[in-house]
Amino acid sequence: MVDYTEGSGKQYHTGVGPDDIGKYIIMPGDPKRCVKIAEYFDDAKLVSDVREYVTYTGTLLGEKVSVTSTGIGGPSASIAIEELSKCGAHTFIRVGTCGGMQEDVMGGDIVIATGAVRMEGTSKEYAPIEYPAVSDVNCLNALINSANELGIKNHVGVVQCKDSFFGQHEPEVMPVNYELENKWQAWLRMGCLASEMESAALFIVGQFLGVRVGSCFLVVANQERAKKGLPNKQAHDTDMAIKVSVEALKKLIIKDRELK
Repeated sequence: MVDYTEGSGKQYHTGVGPDDIGKYIIMPGDPKRCVKIAEYFDDAKLVSDVREYVTYTGTLLGEKVSVTSTGIGGPSASIAIEELSKCGAHTFIRVGTCGGMQEDVMGGDIVIATGAVRMEGTSKEYAPIEYPAVSDVNCLNALINSANELGIKNHVGVVQCKDSFFGQHEPEVMPVNYELENKWQAWLRMGCLASEMESAALFIVGQFLGVRVGSCFLVVANQERAKKGLPNKQAHDTDMAIKVSVEALKKLIIKDRELK
């Protein structure tokens, strides 16, 4: 592969090198959430700000950790995990937002993904569609235990990943509405909890790279409840999801130390 950094020692898109980041990474989509997450670290410092990729590095429990934003969707998220892995990171927790799909998944709840429907394009350039996109079990258990210990209402199960936000929310106006609407009904009947945009790509790329990936999300609202005329609370403060991800990272650090 061509070295587009011309020997700088930094990754081309994220702008980080091996000395800039920890081995444990929290990955929000929104660059503006990085500052908020970094506040949970000790001695956090901005180490890179390139395109959609903002990175802060600090410590948790004395362990070097980082937060790197990915932007929206699988393509940019896959670049982030690829480049961070090249710099030595091995554990990734995706934190962000999602839209509820089942009636009991309400705004303000937390969803923790066991796996993801691969209705997006990035993962197909890594693995055949038959290969499942699943969370690392250690990340999954750490997220579940953290949410429960914090007393935060959470749902654990499969999420759906797509590339088009408006294909989800306005499928009826799309030329391929027949496919979007029919598959949406299938995901609902299969018990899919929520819809988001990054986990399928991150799970598949993580499996390919041999690194650990988990995901948790704030539910912003639930379009299925709105369709049925049910109360549809909206929530936009991601702090609870961030707390879950930080506590999960601490659990993983402790467990890894015990295994050494």
